[in-house]
Amino acid sequence: MLTFTIRRLLLSIPTLLFISLVIFLLLQLAPGDPMAQVPLTVPPEVKEKMREALGLGQPIYIQYWKWLVQVFWIEPQVFIDYLTNRSALFSWLPDTNLSDGKLRVISWQTRSPVMDIVIQRMPQTLWVVGLAYIVGIVIAIPIGIYSAYRHYSVFDQAGTFITMVGFSIPPFFTGPLLIVIFSVTLGWLPSIYDTTHVVNDWASFKVQFMQMIMPVMVLALQTTAQISRYMRGAMLDNLNQDYVRTARAKGLKESVVVMVHVLRNSMIPVVTIIALGMPAIFGGAIITENVFKVNGIGQLLLTALRANDLPMVMTLTFIFAVLIVLFNLIADILYGLLDPRIRYD
Repeated sequence: MLTFTIRRLLLSIPTLLFISLVIFLLLQLAPGDPMAQVPLTVPPEVKEKMREALGLGQPIYIQYWKWLVQVFWIEPQVFIDYLTNRSALFSWLPDTNLSDGKLRVISWQTRSPVMDIVIQRMPQTLWVVGLAYIVGIVIAIPIGIYSAYRHYSVFDQAGTFITMVGFSIPPFFTGPLLIVIFSVTLGWLPSIYDTTHVVNDWASFKVQFMQMIMPVMVLALQTTAQISRYMRGAMLDNLNQDYVRTARAKGLKESVVVMVHVLRNSMIPVVTIIALGMPAIFGGAIITENVFKVNGIGQLLLTALRANDLPMVMTLTFIFAVLIVLFNLIADILYGLLDPRIRYD
């Protein structure tokens, strides 16, 4: 397993490099110029200096290198000096000549380092998305298990109806609907997420919890619907297998048969959905954060798209790609832990 993990991590490096190159080149073809929003009264020579400050006058390969370095949080001056002093092969790498020793890609919209903004927004997204995914999994797996064990019962029929409705309704409809019901009509929950709120006592924690309920409910609804259906299908396939009848014939308790033998084998396909669903729920958070005004990376991406802020869009898109590669690796490792027939070494 260790050999497989190391091999997959090494293979992920060229994969991510290729993805980053594709993202960079595609967005370079996008129309728009950050200088288009500068007033016409600004002299052309000032505009040219502003373009140079943003790195727009440099060759494409240098712009790509600078963007790639800031994504991976590398100290470029030390790294470049190390390479250029040991091999002429890397002599083409640009010299940064920055006083702080750090290479920064600047956002066209805010004129601030891109990664600094992303780091500031990330905790809000992780609070909402992470909690929503955990809630969705905790609810979905028991529902899927019981629906399969009592298939075609009233509980199963009701669960099928609710999950199909939840999976069919998009977040941009569910979010305003919950706001109308729980905020406008009933007045129970705040309609807007206050990102400036600080938790320092029980009362402030209660406020934080109340404002997280609706965005978490919206994201957890689709997660619960999807995972519970896959869990139900996988359980039904395994309940009719020969090893289940053998376990029952040996006199094992029904709870042991279902929760140990059947559940472990049924979790193998569900692990794929759970692992690959994490990047997908970040995509759903883009809409949900905009609806509830959560100041996270989802709202940041929409703002960057509207402002044609290509460095910010490239960085956030690449972060989503990293999540997909990472959770694919996690899913493969969990396969080996759940199924002893799988051997990677």
